[in-house]
Amino acid sequence: MAMATREAYGHELAELVKENPRIVVLDADLAGSTKTIEAKKVAPERFFDMGIAEADMIGHAAGLAASGYIPFASSFAMFCTGRAWEQIRNSVAYPHLNVKIVGTHSGITVGEDGASHQAIEDIAIMRAIPGMEVYVPCDAAETKALIRYVSTTKKPCYVRLGRASVDDVYDDTTTFDFPRIKVVNRGEKVAIFATGLEVQEALKAAKNLQSYGMNPTVVDVCSIKPLDEAGIVDILRTHDKIITVEEHNVIGGLGEAISSVSTNREPKLITKLGMPDCFGESGKPRELLEKYRLTYETICDAVSSLCD
Repeated sequence: MAMATREAYGHELAELVKENPRIVVLDADLAGSTKTIEAKKVAPERFFDMGIAEADMIGHAAGLAASGYIPFASSFAMFCTGRAWEQIRNSVAYPHLNVKIVGTHSGITVGEDGASHQAIEDIAIMRAIPGMEVYVPCDAAETKALIRYVSTTKKPCYVRLGRASVDDVYDDTTTFDFPRIKVVNRGEKVAIFATGLEVQEALKAAKNLQSYGMNPTVVDVCSIKPLDEAGIVDILRTHDKIITVEEHNVIGGLGEAISSVSTNREPKLITKLGMPDCFGESGKPRELLEKYRLTYETICDAVSSLCD
């Protein structure tokens, strides 16, 4: 069943709040949108609405973490990473505090809200912070498993979620081994590294291409930092052509992370699909994915051109 990753987050967070009295939830006046309202329903005494004050929210989360709690601090990705970046760096990452920052409504599929709300740089600015882990789950099942996983770690992390519904890539019986990559289609010659909602687009592309005699491998990279370098190198060594695809600026995101591994371990020419060096605009999510060439059709074209 199609579900937005933010919705899956809300459901799983509510379950975790029931199970663990040390988990606290902070939001910046967007609980209905980020779906942290589900946790508020379960434990209102451990829910803190900080208002439209993301920097203050992160500061409070840092204090709660220093006091032994496990805070989940949520807002739109644009605001919890942009407005609060200094506090994340100096109040959370520098003292190595166990704060879970969850940004919803990431990328261009925020849609009509437009460029001011479309976080297309968040992976880059968060993975640059020392000690900060960065995750981008692709569907509901992976989101639920990831949120449960990060609740057990003792490191600061950023989880990037989306507004729009995404098709199921996995079912609820799937097991995950974070931070390892997960091969969701085993093919040959061409490998597609994808993250977030682009995993479903890559899978659609692979299915379409199979009818033309091409079968690219599709790899779900949920953990952007830390990277599963061993798993990535194995894919690089066993494939001739490499494509990366992400709903993020091509500068500083998944493509450059994979390229760094390739440069150091297994040099390959890599085709990077993502947002060019520009801002987004208002529009329906699908229209924007088409405009910025982030649909399965574009991935098909990229694979076909590499196979010519």
